[in-house]
Amino acid sequence: MLTAATIAWLAMPAHAEIEAAGAPSLALPVDCTLGQTCFIQFYVDLAPGPEIRDHTCGRLTYDGHKGTDFRLPDYPAMRAGVDVLAAADGVVRAIRDGELEGEADGRSVEHLEGKDAGNAVVLVHANGWETQYSHLMRGSVVVRPGERVKTGQVLGKIGLSGRSNFPHLDFAVRQDGKVIDPFLGAKPDANCEKPSVSLWNEAARGVMPYRPSGVLLAGFAAVEPNKIEVRKGAERALAFDAEAPLIVFYADAFGILEGDTEELVIFAPDGSLFARHQSVFSRDVQQRFQYVGRKRPSEGWRLGTYRGEYRLTRSIDGATRIVASTAREAVISER
Repeated sequence: MLTAATIAWLAMPAHAEIEAAGAPSLALPVDCTLGQTCFIQFYVDLAPGPEIRDHTCGRLTYDGHKGTDFRLPDYPAMRAGVDVLAAADGVVRAIRDGELEGEADGRSVEHLEGKDAGNAVVLVHANGWETQYSHLMRGSVVVRPGERVKTGQVLGKIGLSGRSNFPHLDFAVRQDGKVIDPFLGAKPDANCEKPSVSLWNEAARGVMPYRPSGVLLAGFAAVEPNKIEVRKGAERALAFDAEAPLIVFYADAFGILEGDTEELVIFAPDGSLFARHQSVFSRDVQQRFQYVGRKRPSEGWRLGTYRGEYRLTRSIDGATRIVASTAREAVISER
C-alpha cells in the first residue's frame, strides 16, 4: 500500500537541481490515441509562486501541478477500460487499490484522508528515478510490490479515484524525490525557454504534439443538456423525430484562454443559419461546456440533416487562428 512517505514528493518543488545520468527513456503510459480517444489536459507547472507555465511557456497547467494528465473524454470511455502502461522497465515499489471513485468535488476532503493519488502504482527505475501512475480504476491494479515490469506492461486502468474531477491518469516523474517534467528532461537549468532533451522516446514524441486546446465531446440533444449527465454518457443520439421539443448542439472544450472567442452554430438542412452562440472570454477557463439551439416552432421542424460546428479562435502573433474545432450532424425525420 502507498504510504505518506511514498507520495510525499507531491509537495516537493519542481525546480530542484538534479543530474541527468541514467535518465530513463519513457514510452507512452496509456493505451489510447492522443487527440482522438484521449487528451493531455494538464502539464507540469514550471512557474514559481501563483503564476502558471507549462513546458512550452503556455498555460495548459494549474498552480503547483506536478504531473502530466492523460484524460479520457467521458465516463463511457473510462467504463470501456483504457490500460495504463509502464513507461519504462522497473520494479514495483508500492501500490494502492480499492479506493472509491467519483468526482472529488462531490466528496468531502476528509473522505480522501491523504489519499489524493487514489489507486496508484509507483515504479522504481535505475539511478534514483521513479514514475507514479495515479487515479487508477478501483480493482484494476494487476501488479504487486517487488514485481519486475517491462516497458508497455499493463499496470491498471485509467479511473477517477482520489482527488480527481475527470477520468485520467496523472503520470509523474521524479529523481531522488525531485519532480521532473518529462517534456524538458533532467538538465538542471531546463525550462520552457531553454529546454533540455525530452525523456520521452521517439515513438512517444511522435504521437504527442502539444495541443493547447481541444474539444472533448460534441453532439446534439432534444432536451436542454446537463453537462454532468452528458459527461456520463447522456445525449448521444444522431437522429430525432419531428416531435422533439428542442434541437441543441453542445460542445465540451478545454484549454480556453483569456481573449479567446468561442462560437457554436447550427445549420439547417438547406444550409441556412439555424442558431448561433458567440462569446469572448475575460479569463482562462480550464474546461467549458456550452450549447446553442432552438425550441420547436409552431409549424414544426424542417426535416433533414442539421450540422453543428464549434470553433475556438485565438489571437496568435497578431493573427486570428482556430485552436480547436469540431463538427457533428443529426437527422430530424418523421416517426
